[in-house]
Amino acid sequence: MARHTRDAEFTEYVASRSGWLRKVAYLLCGDWHRADDLVQESVTRLYVHWSRAGRVENVDGYARKVLVNVFLAEQRSPWWRRTTRSGIETDGVSPSVDLDASLDLRQALAALPPRQRATVVLRYYCDLTIDQAAEALGCSPGNVKSQTSRGLDTLRSSLTARPVAAERTS
Repeated sequence: MARHTRDAEFTEYVASRSGWLRKVAYLLCGDWHRADDLVQESVTRLYVHWSRAGRVENVDGYARKVLVNVFLAEQRSPWWRRTTRSGIETDGVSPSVDLDASLDLRQALAALPPRQRATVVLRYYCDLTIDQAAEALGCSPGNVKSQTSRGLDTLRSSLTARPVAAERTS
């Protein structure tokens, strides 16, 4: 009976939060297919440790930390370094008002080193405080501040360095 209840709770949680996890994973890696793989690996790890996750106050925070750890571990693996692809796949992205600006931001975000990308996503997409992001990343608040600052500086410079489409046609 306890296992059935545990599985039902886990299934309900994943069903309700999988879309959110997929969006966070996409912002971390910039590829919808890879985001699906990151979510699958994270959900598998979450299932293995569901009894621990059920005891924490913030299950979303626990799941997000698992996802970020899976992403960062993948970045360190030799397999990932050998199979890195250039370009960003944008399938499955819903149209936005300014698609060019959105694509520029995604490209700039994808160009950030993994830890900087993770801090920017956690701070500005997930809206975490510095302390919450530090806990999710397993580092000090000062490290989050410096990684975020460097990431934002890089984003600003790469986005302002791009010529505007109207200027190119003149």
